Amino acid sequence: MKKHNFYAGPAILPQSVLQAASNAVLDFNGSGLSLLEISHRSKDFESVMAEAESLVKQLFSISDDYSVLFLTGGASTQFFMIPMNLLKDGETSYYINTGVWASGAIKEAKHYGNPVVLASSEQDQFSYIPRDFNVPNDGAYLHITSNNTIYGSQYHWWPKSSIPVVCDMSSDLFSRTVDGNQFALIYAGAQKNLGPAGVTLVVIRKDLLERSGRKLPSMLNYKTHADKGSMYNTPPVFPIYVSMLTMRWILEQGGTNAMGMRNQEKSDLLYQEIDRNSCFRGTVKPEDRSQMNVVFVPTKAEYESEFLDLCKKNNCVGLSGHRSVGGFRASLYNALELESVKVLVELMQEFERTHL
Repeated sequence: MKKHNFYAGPAILPQSVLQAASNAVLDFNGSGLSLLEISHRSKDFESVMAEAESLVKQLFSISDDYSVLFLTGGASTQFFMIPMNLLKDGETSYYINTGVWASGAIKEAKHYGNPVVLASSEQDQFSYIPRDFNVPNDGAYLHITSNNTIYGSQYHWWPKSSIPVVCDMSSDLFSRTVDGNQFALIYAGAQKNLGPAGVTLVVIRKDLLERSGRKLPSMLNYKTHADKGSMYNTPPVFPIYVSMLTMRWILEQGGTNAMGMRNQEKSDLLYQEIDRNSCFRGTVKPEDRSQMNVVFVPTKAEYESEFLDLCKKNNCVGLSGHRSVGGFRASLYNALELESVKVLVELMQEFERTHL
């Protein structure tokens, strides 16, 4: 029986991508070798890397003014690599604190200066995206987190800024149309909408390479990886290949415009049920609700385990809220079908009928 996969990450991937990837693990491009065995210096994999870079540029509508890097270490490594590479001694960086991952980025930036938090929603359990702030023009960059997997909020607008904007898009990458040219640096862990865990995407404007002037370890210097086409060392071959397949799939489905429309439809359906159903309530201000991670709680504490049991019996998995907040979290990433959301909504309706 089909599993309805609502896990926040590692997350659901398209079935056609999984099939193609599994074939490549057994025999890559008819070579008689597994994708896991081939040299990253081979012509076959060089073409994968070139296509993956090209697809990123296409999906973000960016030019050759940007370098596309495929790194390792997850988004958490970027928390310190960004100030290490972009922040000169004595400069200020600005951050908007909208959740756990933004807080983590702020913590790591303190190793390279004194990051200034311009605005935060922490005092209200990160239930909204702050709007009441102005971005000074004297900083090295402004850092934002576009979507918050734990608390379920998302930017549906972008701050006005005269300084470079850095954005962590780990959990809503390619889920809607975004003009990449309005950002100086975009980064994302792959394990949501892009591919399996193990590769991290960084898109950086070339004029920012070596901006800090620091003498950096080679592996922590963006220019090292830009100069070597993400092959300074052995890259994570399999996750990059699967990411390439996923980006192909996005284009085959109609691109990011189509992704945005289908994700809007899925999230609208679920939020409408949350607002209607007497057994559940949302936790985020409606104007800032995430299309990717729908977070909600039961109206009675004892409902939590009961509803999760009902979901499990009906093959809806991954619905427990993050351990730090509890409740429920339904992640609606690109590859999740509307059918799965309809099944979840029907279970919510059934639960309400049995608890009236």
